Amino acid sequence: MKTLKSLLAGFLFLGVVTTNAADIVDTAIKAGKFNTLVAAVKAAGLVNTLKGDGPFTVFAPTDAAFSKLPKGTLESLLKPENKGKLANILTYHVVPGKVPSKAVSTSKVKMVNGQNANLKVANGKVTINGANVVAVDIMASNGVIHVIDSVILPPNKSDIVDTAIKAGKFNTLVAAVKAAGLVKTLKGDGPFTVFAPTDAAFAKLPKGTLESLLKPENKGKLANILTYHVVAGKVPSKAVSTSKVKMVNGQNANLKVANGKVTINSANVVAVDVMASNGVIHVIDSVILPPKK
Repeated sequence: MKTLKSLLAGFLFLGVVTTNAADIVDTAIKAGKFNTLVAAVKAAGLVNTLKGDGPFTVFAPTDAAFSKLPKGTLESLLKPENKGKLANILTYHVVPGKVPSKAVSTSKVKMVNGQNANLKVANGKVTINGANVVAVDIMASNGVIHVIDSVILPPNKSDIVDTAIKAGKFNTLVAAVKAAGLVKTLKGDGPFTVFAPTDAAFAKLPKGTLESLLKPENKGKLANILTYHVVAGKVPSKAVSTSKVKMVNGQNANLKVANGKVTINSANVVAVDVMASNGVIHVIDSVILPPKK
């Protein structure tokens, strides 16, 4: 009669113990901490894909990871009209093929959406585009899941100007950039960090101010104001701290981080990390004016 030890050895050899009969979608459902991801996969119409033969490697954000997204982002992505955008984000979390943790190394990896992500292995930790890999090798019948603590967003192929146009709330800023002759500059390599006033922010200016600035004879003055909203280099929100920062026009502005809020001079930063191919946009609720020399 076979011993228990020999029976277990046989099961392990046959893969009975180590193989998960559930596919990636069902494995995520059973785990109980990927409810938002599963809802997003359904909204994006990717269920059949991720239940297919694959194999796939999924860097799966937890529910807590999705909760880190700016307020309203997830709700917007789940709308039917944003199905394509949502699918692009989700497939940026998937690698074709089965890549267990022992095969992971520092490298650029091509995701299913066609864009690259940066895997980094250092000091015993693994990150993908800055998101921490917090658990590995959750095996499914058609691939493997590695768990990450943040949602990773595909690189934006649009430059700062085109990104601002697409956003739809920077029409006045875009018109001012054109009037000041700064379009080519902000479409250049950069990188730039732009503290971008919304249309509502420009509406706060005293009556007649904007109309005056848009006149050809005030092109230099307008350019000086706009470049006072730009920092040379890419400064994501996680790198922002209370400090004096030199703006592209050569003058300093005061960044302040306090009680979970960020301001630049007297303007509130109301949204952050709108990524563009040549920099990043942080949204502010007022136009900031350069100090008089």
